[in-house]
Amino acid sequence: MCKGLSSLPSSCLEKAKEMRVKLSHLAETHHKQRVQDGKALQDLETLLNSKSGRQAFREFLRSEFSEENLEFWLACEDYRVTSLNLQKTKSSSIYNQFINLDAPQEVNLDAETREALLSVTASPCADTFNNAQQRIYSLMAKDSFPRFLRSPQCMEAIKAL
Repeated sequence: MCKGLSSLPSSCLEKAKEMRVKLSHLAETHHKQRVQDGKALQDLETLLNSKSGRQAFREFLRSEFSEENLEFWLACEDYRVTSLNLQKTKSSSIYNQFINLDAPQEVNLDAETREALLSVTASPCADTFNNAQQRIYSLMAKDSFPRFLRSPQCMEAIKAL
C-alpha cells in the first residue's frame, strides 16, 4: 500500500524539491530555445546544441562504450556544412570511420541504410548522411538519452546550471 509523500523523510522531500526547482529551470531554458520553424526543440536536440550538455552526454556515452553514436552525429553535422570540394573526402572519411563493417567506431545501422550509403558515397551531396544520422539520433533518443537522464553525469550537468 502506498502511504503517500507524508511517509517519506523530510530530507528526501527537500532533495526532491531542490531537484524539481533545478529541473524546472532546465525545462524553462529548453523551452526558450526554438528551431527555425518555431517549434520547441526536443530535449536531446537541446542537449546536443549545448556545449556543456554535449560534454556531459559524451562522458556518459563513453562510460557505456557507445560514444561513437555522438561522434557520428557530430561528424554528420560538420559534413552538412562542408564545402562542395571537400564533401567527397569527408564522406569517405565518415564512411570509413563509422559505417564500414570493420570501422573503428562502427555505428549500429541496419543493412538497408548501410547499403544506401555505400551507393551514394561515390557522388556525395550535403544530405548524404541525413537518413543514417536520423537513425542514430533516434537510437540515442530512445535508448541512451533516457538512461543519461538518470545518470550521475546528468545530475552533475544540472548542478552546474
